[in-house]
Amino acid sequence: MRYREPICFITLSIAAWLCLSVSGEPGASAFSYGTEAGKNDACLACHGDPAQVSKAVFIDTEHFNQTTHARIGCEACHGKVPAAHPDGGKVSRAGCGECHADVDQEYATGLHVKKTSCNGCHNPHLVHSPKEVSGQEINAMCSNCHNALEMTAKHGEWLPQSELHLRMLPCITCHTGAKEYYISMYIVKSKNDSLFGKQEVAGYGELKRISGGNEIVSLIDKNRDNYVSLEELRLFNRSQSSLRLHGMMTPVAVSHKFEILDDRRNCTFCHTSGPALMQTSFIAVPEADGSYSRVPVEKGAVLDALYGTPDFYMMGSTKNNALNKIGLAIICGGLIMPVGHGFVRFLTRKNRNTKEHKS
Repeated sequence: MRYREPICFITLSIAAWLCLSVSGEPGASAFSYGTEAGKNDACLACHGDPAQVSKAVFIDTEHFNQTTHARIGCEACHGKVPAAHPDGGKVSRAGCGECHADVDQEYATGLHVKKTSCNGCHNPHLVHSPKEVSGQEINAMCSNCHNALEMTAKHGEWLPQSELHLRMLPCITCHTGAKEYYISMYIVKSKNDSLFGKQEVAGYGELKRISGGNEIVSLIDKNRDNYVSLEELRLFNRSQSSLRLHGMMTPVAVSHKFEILDDRRNCTFCHTSGPALMQTSFIAVPEADGSYSRVPVEKGAVLDALYGTPDFYMMGSTKNNALNKIGLAIICGGLIMPVGHGFVRFLTRKNRNTKEHKS
């Protein structure tokens, strides 16, 4: 389920305009990538080789070839390459706003606009759509500037269990004006298969090995219908000893207007009672290029916190009858001793009074 942004034709039109502006004059000495081959190979022959270029302009070819920007071609952003390149001359570079005008305008109204530009968070040669990026990766971008320990302490001034909240939520869930959410579940694994170690998102290579070389999604989606039923989810959680599912509440529509919103300090923003909330969920499956594909999960899975999503239980919005019964049993068990003791003392009060008088 890959999301492809509908910008290709607009971008290629810009690229064509850039090429014409470069070579439109007779005898122009500039080199246009588009007129040479129309493929990325000419650029990547050098820029994909760390022995030929510096780290600053090196491009990881394996990852780049799977991105949206690779599909529209190098020429879309670099339409003008001087004849003296690579020994001299400056290669043109398109601004992000030329294609992403709506995002550019949105970003300009937020808190970050004076702090950094687009490439402060996004490497244009490794860019994926929001649906192809994990929540942990989103938070990793934020932690490049916002120290994780400092943020935990800062949020802890008002937020109970701040470390848990920051681990279960992408920063954009609370710091953008998103209104709809889904639960994105990632396959996690602790180091050395320890039951008590810190669980981290398992990578493509490791999961590929565990799956025996089969597609990773087959670890959960047993019948391979690109849909995870509640029964398949339960089977995975019961049968796996080292793998778990880690859920994160993620915005459906990603916003680039970063802000501090007072309503996010209200617990009921997330912890609202009602079984109909947040029933939409997906399994995020890592791909070889570092991105993630999404496999839909049967609605209501996040409400089965005992077997379906044991590591994702949200008080208030996640209700589970089995857990309710267990909680009731614990309460009743705790009351049996004091109530029973008091009742026995009440029944034997005459015998105690008689003994006290005799003594």
